[in-house]
Amino acid sequence: MKILKYIGITLLISGALFAAAYFIKTNDKSAIVYETKTVITTSIENKTVITGKVIPEDEVEIKPQIQGIIDALFVEEGDKVNTGDLLAKIKVVPNEQTLNSAEGRVKSAKIILTNSETEFTRNKKLFSKGIISEQEYSSIELQYNQSQQNLKNAESDLQIIKLGSSDGSSVTNTNVRATVTGTVLEIPVKKGDQVIQANTFNPGTTIATIADLNVMIFEGQVDEGEVSKLKKDMNLEVNLAAIENKIYQAKLKFIAPKGVEQGGAVQFKIEAEVIIDNEFFVRAGYSANASIITAKRENVNALSEAVIQYNKETKMPFVEIETGDQEFEIREVELGLADGINVEVVSGISEKDKVKIWSITKPNKINKWEK
Repeated sequence: MKILKYIGITLLISGALFAAAYFIKTNDKSAIVYETKTVITTSIENKTVITGKVIPEDEVEIKPQIQGIIDALFVEEGDKVNTGDLLAKIKVVPNEQTLNSAEGRVKSAKIILTNSETEFTRNKKLFSKGIISEQEYSSIELQYNQSQQNLKNAESDLQIIKLGSSDGSSVTNTNVRATVTGTVLEIPVKKGDQVIQANTFNPGTTIATIADLNVMIFEGQVDEGEVSKLKKDMNLEVNLAAIENKIYQAKLKFIAPKGVEQGGAVQFKIEAEVIIDNEFFVRAGYSANASIITAKRENVNALSEAVIQYNKETKMPFVEIETGDQEFEIREVELGLADGINVEVVSGISEKDKVKIWSITKPNKINKWEK
């Protein structure tokens, strides 16, 4: 009986140990069932997005050729003008010192001419009587003619100072005309404003700014980390904030050789020629974004970047490949181009391999009473 008792106790203990081991093993399994995915064939491209604005390629500032006061303006901002069109008229207000100097030169020229005329008349009579030589007479006649011309020049200068032009001149300095064909972008002056011409010490007053809005460029700033990827004649796609659902094609024409520090980062200026059509009126200064494809791979094997893991020590990328039911093995992979969503897989796995989607958050255990 004792033997049977011992056998029963032994069986009872063994059953309890087996149940405990089974319970531990069962609860040790993860509650998550990991899903898998395979590589896909797709195209991957890297894009650099640049913020900036569209501006005319050439803006011409029209300045007066004489100082004075704006007497009349004949155009408004937004008007289209052709070369030679009248923009404004200036009323001349001569400088008092310059005017006095010009009047003094006229008086001096008259005095010299009167003296030369008297001398010429006297020598002409002497020459007719054969008293003086022809050479001496020619010299006196030349001085007389020069005195006449000097008076005309002095009078002409005085008239220009007073009126802005001289008699017989085809160009009137008081009339400000367009030097190029385009659209008037800005008129920073108004009637009654005083203006001055350009000189050595002053750039002069701008009467109007004219530009051809059919020839626009995109101007933006590129970070130093991206500028090395850019090359001239690369294609850009330009989106304007003011015109939705419209993409303008552009071609990169200029990359600044020198950067400018802005907000702690070095920025490089770029310019791209934008192809403008007649569908919308593009105004100068519209803010814009330009995207440039800096690298592209077509029809390559790729995986979602979410399934890629990295070794903490070697920093090498790897994935987990399914070998059985919820059983996985680690396999290193060689990666190529990435676009933030997918990444090119150069080598390491095949098209049939099932890759573990590891980035799954385990569900929180909820108390049965907290419902």
